[in-house]
Amino acid sequence: MRETNGEVTALMADATPSLDVVFDLLSNSRRRYALYYLNDQPDGVATLEALTENVIGFEQQTGARDGEHTTDRHASVQMELTHTHLPKLEDAGILEHDQRSETVRYWRQPSLEEWLEHAYHKEIT
Repeated sequence: MRETNGEVTALMADATPSLDVVFDLLSNSRRRYALYYLNDQPDGVATLEALTENVIGFEQQTGARDGEHTTDRHASVQMELTHTHLPKLEDAGILEHDQRSETVRYWRQPSLEEWLEHAYHKEIT
């Protein structure tokens, strides 16, 4: 959270991504699930562990991926987030992934959040 004139505001990305970028980012369920969780965090910060657990939880809730929550699945999801999805979101300026501390900081982006909220209501509720 950033403080301005005594008010606390959410950290926001400096640039607005194009509609093509927004839809590309939301086209993958694991990226959407990660963004659902990050968007729900008051300060936009989560550990990689919490992010992984919540992506698996969304997958179980939606039936997107079959199978039990096993150690192998956890490792697989975490590896995919670390090496594929978080770098793509970071390249788009949506988040920052600190690999040393294994934390992720989401940079709020109103144009992305508009479509993210719509996707959440269609997919989860």
